[in-house]
Amino acid sequence: MAITVHLPGPFRSATGNQAKVEASGESVAEVLADLTRRYPAVKALLFDTRGEVADHVCVFVNSRDIQTLQGRATQVNEGDEINIIPAMSGGAPAPWTDDQIKRYSRHIVMPQVGGKGQRKLLNAKVLLVGAGGLGSPTAMYLAAAGVGTLGLIDADVVDLSNLQRQLLHDTHDVGRLKVDSAEERLNDLNPDVQVVKYPTLLTSDNALEIIKDYDIVINGCDNFPTRYLVNDACVFLKKPLVDGSILFFEGQASVFQPGKGCYRCLYPAPPPPGMVPSCAEGGVLGVLPGIVGCIQAIEAIKLILGLGESLAGRLLLFDALSMEFRQMRLRRDPNCPVCGDTPTITDLIDYEEFCNGVGVGVAAH
Repeated sequence: MAITVHLPGPFRSATGNQAKVEASGESVAEVLADLTRRYPAVKALLFDTRGEVADHVCVFVNSRDIQTLQGRATQVNEGDEINIIPAMSGGAPAPWTDDQIKRYSRHIVMPQVGGKGQRKLLNAKVLLVGAGGLGSPTAMYLAAAGVGTLGLIDADVVDLSNLQRQLLHDTHDVGRLKVDSAEERLNDLNPDVQVVKYPTLLTSDNALEIIKDYDIVINGCDNFPTRYLVNDACVFLKKPLVDGSILFFEGQASVFQPGKGCYRCLYPAPPPPGMVPSCAEGGVLGVLPGIVGCIQAIEAIKLILGLGESLAGRLLLFDALSMEFRQMRLRRDPNCPVCGDTPTITDLIDYEEFCNGVGVGVAAH
């Protein structure tokens, strides 16, 4: 079948200055093969030396990047359009260094990731609220994966009691700001990653200004005022929120996507003070935040790459004692005061008062 292929300006010299041409095939691969057969000069512009679509070129079927579909195996139908879109204003991205090729080789060889996916990771900006139990595995795996910018919010210093679970920090870090020891560990792990430190409490005064510059927010705090503050700020800024929590031998994780519900839809109000102990009061198995934090890292990477099915609309429950995972279906509450049809909360509030006396500062697990 004939498919319309839209060509960018730099490619049109290879097609007699045509902005769109017809090519035949039942998949993207077949259409591109027919395109380069009809217009051989397109081949050098479209493909790299391995015969793969060049890293600085994106191919879309209608409005969807084929990397979020089945790649070149993506099927096309009558009436579909293929758009070839190269990087503009500066040309191709910087070439891979030998070290980067080695470092990210296990990603690059994956058809679901490849060079384009790795570029997405390197260009992504993720903010972690808390550099403790959940923040440690999340930050380390995101840095190892090559997420280019990691913001860390934490005003706390490393305590000896943290080292049972907070793997960003070592014994010699006791007394240091957590964001400082985290930056050192992450830079050692991957110098490609830029660590942006916020050694401060997250408050209603600074939350919007900090969060606005990031693509994804990951919540690893252990108090309810900060949890509701981060949720509301993400709703107002339309930022996806990857949420996680732990206590004793149990953990929870979910993803709240803009327009598809929020933490308040699940828990409209916090429990009364003292009903749910903090990790400092009730304790937590040291391995548990590693499991939940890794789940948060996976969800963030899936969002960056546009792959798979996220935990949006689902609450994942983990019980380490029974080694059991369960899922609960979540729904957007049309009466939610923040993300509902007629919201009554349209700006950040006093979250300490809302949670009846619980402090608003970030205190990582």
